[in-house]
Amino acid sequence: MERNFYWVRLGDVPQWLLETPIRDSGESFDEPWLFTDGRVLPDSGPIKAQVSHPGKKRAFVFAGVEGSPIGSEALANVFRTMAPDDVQLFPVAVEGESEQYFVVNATKVVDAIDEAGCREVHHYDEDDPAPGYEGEYNWIYGLRIDPSKTEGARVFRLKKFKIAFIVSEDIKNALEGVGNLGVSFERVTEPYVPH
Repeated sequence: MERNFYWVRLGDVPQWLLETPIRDSGESFDEPWLFTDGRVLPDSGPIKAQVSHPGKKRAFVFAGVEGSPIGSEALANVFRTMAPDDVQLFPVAVEGESEQYFVVNATKVVDAIDEAGCREVHHYDEDDPAPGYEGEYNWIYGLRIDPSKTEGARVFRLKKFKIAFIVSEDIKNALEGVGNLGVSFERVTEPYVPH
């Protein structure tokens, strides 16, 4: 069983910015966050993503305010090979690019947050009474998860905090092997130690 997991986040490196994926027709999806919701999705047909800010092309980025994961063919192959039961890969045409990219949809949600191990947690109901989000986390600083509760998943979202895209250490190492990433990896499995 994997012991170490990482929260994949937008990296602080020069990079292009992509908009939220839309249908090839130009029509937005009814749920723009569908690629970050942690569920199996029906085939949506051809999709595309516009470049909202030109910059250095990266093999893995998060697009739009929803943070839809988009990766190159080489990056998609890591997920296809190492976590075929944990993700769906949807081809996405990126504006001005001949290379094929893919939306990486994590299809599993696990209840593995170690709230006591986190540095600081904020629930919607205590900080911001947003209807429909009661009991969910508004934000977590120093996120920690319990690896014994990951149910064998190597790529997943977290129950009540789906913004976090989590990968196992072997997936992280393989993604780093692809290189040219627009993301960073924050370890979420050791006890939180204040700096």
